[in-house]
Amino acid sequence: MVNKGSEVKQLRPVIGLIPLYDDDRESFWMLPGYMKAIEYCNGLPLMLPLTDDASELDDAYALCDGILFTGGHDVSPKIYGEERKASCGAVSELRDSMEAYLLDKCIADDKPLMGICRGIQFINAHLGGTLYQDLPTEYACGVEHHMSPPYDRKAHCVEVLENTQLADIIGAGVHDVNSYHHQAVKELSPKVVKMAVSEDGLIEAIAVKDHSFAIGVQWHPEFSYINNEESCLLVQAFVNECQKRKEK
Repeated sequence: MVNKGSEVKQLRPVIGLIPLYDDDRESFWMLPGYMKAIEYCNGLPLMLPLTDDASELDDAYALCDGILFTGGHDVSPKIYGEERKASCGAVSELRDSMEAYLLDKCIADDKPLMGICRGIQFINAHLGGTLYQDLPTEYACGVEHHMSPPYDRKAHCVEVLENTQLADIIGAGVHDVNSYHHQAVKELSPKVVKMAVSEDGLIEAIAVKDHSFAIGVQWHPEFSYINNEESCLLVQAFVNECQKRKEK
């Protein structure tokens, strides 16, 4: 809280975003939707440095009330004990290492975290699950999982399971989602629970067990938070949890 005379202002929760990396340009970048969605829900987004230096990550982590695990590179199959197939896309082992460190800290501290697309995949893989390295060659997809722009529209439906944290946020039952991915959760980690499935049976949302707010979704609420109520509710729930963390 900041005091200005008799005025009291509530500080926004700071949410650290895992940076995206452009291999060709050797540059860090960020899709604006990740930041704009958090700002829209009254959070303050902060893009973190791409590093596996523990001291630097500790300092960055201490600034944040929550961490958003963004989309981006494919998750290295080394994490779940597989050889990389030709169909697997580019990986970033530096990013994998950074995310592993931050994910472990979030879980140990019960700090809010959210994973989007690669984010849900990394959470599952790091905690002992496996991934489809490439859906088109490994899974009989019955719906469109790699849509073309614009990304703020329906690609397929998911069923949100009853008695889950996601059901508490957007309601159990069938919901429209967008979709842009070629990897996905295969074998579920024993440390997470399934919260939603696609029409063709893919796991679309998970939560880390025994954690206040550690949710991963396969779709992209950062593209649809303006015109899709469920997407906005999901981001808002995350920001609200980060606000609670700030006030502790």
